[in-house]
Amino acid sequence: MSDTAGVREPVIRIEHLSKTYTRGGQPIPVLMDINLEVGRAEFVSLMGPSGSGKSTLLNLIAGIDHPSSGRISINGVDIATLDESELADWRAANVGFIFQFYNLMPVLTAYENVELPLLLTNLSRRQRKTHVEACLAMVGLSDRMDHYPNELSGGQQQRVAIARALVTDPTLIVADEPTGDLDRATGEEVLKLMDELHRDLGKTIVMVTHDPKAASRASRMIHLEKGVLVDDPGADGH
Repeated sequence: MSDTAGVREPVIRIEHLSKTYTRGGQPIPVLMDINLEVGRAEFVSLMGPSGSGKSTLLNLIAGIDHPSSGRISINGVDIATLDESELADWRAANVGFIFQFYNLMPVLTAYENVELPLLLTNLSRRQRKTHVEACLAMVGLSDRMDHYPNELSGGQQQRVAIARALVTDPTLIVADEPTGDLDRATGEEVLKLMDELHRDLGKTIVMVTHDPKAASRASRMIHLEKGVLVDDPGADGH
């Protein structure tokens, strides 16, 4: 129901987006003619059955994959026109990633995992330290920064991953089943933290989830069915 997208230039504008993969010489359409706008500081959840194209759409928005046709504009940049090198630079500067299984480096401490994205920037060591410590404090892990992932609980590892996603101050945070590997209470803590990111820090978040309770924390729920966006699953597709 949120109409934030119409107030000013949306952070995400997707027009006539389609994605087709080829397997064994056969085209397999995954997304078909997707049109979507997401406003600044919106928290959007993408829902739908397995195979509906949720993760594919998330990967396209995050610049991990290229569309077969159509346009994806993020903050006015049509990322569908960028080559691999430009896309890698764009991702590093604009997107924070949160994954179901945390994707932390086991040989690095919490501090070093959060610092990783900053090693691609021109920040000095002292500036990196300031950013990392601020982000770990934000997720309540100042006292765990020297711990390795195997010394942290699942919820603590996910909070390290959130701090890592935040540390470059990205335009956009994409989350793929961020509570999928957590128990209900820990998942609730992570969702509360994500809620604060969009409400207090003005972050735009797009989250894929199978969990209706997690999805309900977003300011808007979007449903995908067989590669087509269905805003209201009870309506007839328009």
